[in-house]
Amino acid sequence: MTTFDKREDSFEKKFAHDEALRFRAEARRNKMLGLWAAEKLGKSGADAETYSKEAIAADVAEQGEEAVYRT
Repeated sequence: MTTFDKREDSFEKKFAHDEALRFRAEARRNKMLGLWAAEKLGKSGADAETYSKEAIAADVAEQGEEAVYRT
């Protein structure tokens, strides 16, 4: 393996790591947004958790923040 191959491999690993971190951060943001919205709608407990999971699923199903806001 040449130096350029090693460098390319390290860039690919860094990109994959950064994307995984970004995905987890956005999922957490969507969960917190869902819990906040559920509280504003008067939901609590299991209903609030279900509502926040719908917000996460909306972002996964349709890329973009607009899908989360429509939930």
